[in-house]
Amino acid sequence: MASLGNITFASKDPRSLAEFWAEALEYDLEEPPPEIIEAIEAEGGDLNAVAAAVDPTEDGPRLFFKKMPRSSPEHIPIHLDLDAEDREEEVERLTELGASVVETKTGTTGPVTETWTVMRDPEGNGFCVQSFH
Repeated sequence: MASLGNITFASKDPRSLAEFWAEALEYDLEEPPPEIIEAIEAEGGDLNAVAAAVDPTEDGPRLFFKKMPRSSPEHIPIHLDLDAEDREEEVERLTELGASVVETKTGTTGPVTETWTVMRDPEGNGFCVQSFH
């Protein structure tokens, strides 16, 4: 059976985007091993070609950012949903880190009412911050 290895983002600036998500999720930046850095430098490669953020508790997935062409972020067929006890406070914190708000929506299914804010990270990737009541 397969297991989730990474959630990979195509990125213009992998290190910067990794820093945003590390701060947003209280993750740690994962530094490449010295031998990888040496190999990239020896080949004249871009040290900002890849970056990663990892959950320090090892419970969450590794986020991997790779410099590569991106598809249009206009539509958000796959995105991250962040749960927050205080959605408005979390939206404010993420906005201060460089995210932007697209819109806030509310929906009810049976006894559950969900409110979520659609946001974009600094490179335009969509994600939502949600709370239930």
